[in-house]
Amino acid sequence: MVTPLHRAGGQAQFTPPGAATVGAELAPVLTWARAHLHEPLTVAILAKRALQAPRTFNRAFRAAVGMSPHAWLTAERLRLACRLLEEPDLSVDDVARRTGLGSSANFRLHFKRAFATTPSAYRATFCSPESAR
Repeated sequence: MVTPLHRAGGQAQFTPPGAATVGAELAPVLTWARAHLHEPLTVAILAKRALQAPRTFNRAFRAAVGMSPHAWLTAERLRLACRLLEEPDLSVDDVARRTGLGSSANFRLHFKRAFATTPSAYRATFCSPESAR
């Protein structure tokens, strides 16, 4: 593995956490949620997909994934945002909309909080020069 000796500006690590191994009852819900990140998703919506009451779903989710459904959704949306930012044709507003993070201001806030850098700086670092043409 080759890594830079020093990361400029105290930036956070960009590698998103790996997908959690979940049981058979939650796996289809997580797969469905990943395909619908651009939509408003709530615990009630996810619980309905899992055929569970919201409180039961919340407890089962935390036990299986190790975080709240809201934290997981935010992490998945940010993971998608990183992939989309590597496509130079999409604006930051488009990325915000496609990830379900709402306005570009809200998207920038979550991105900065998670990665200690801006979406534009991330794009400048990780968008390949060949794809920008």
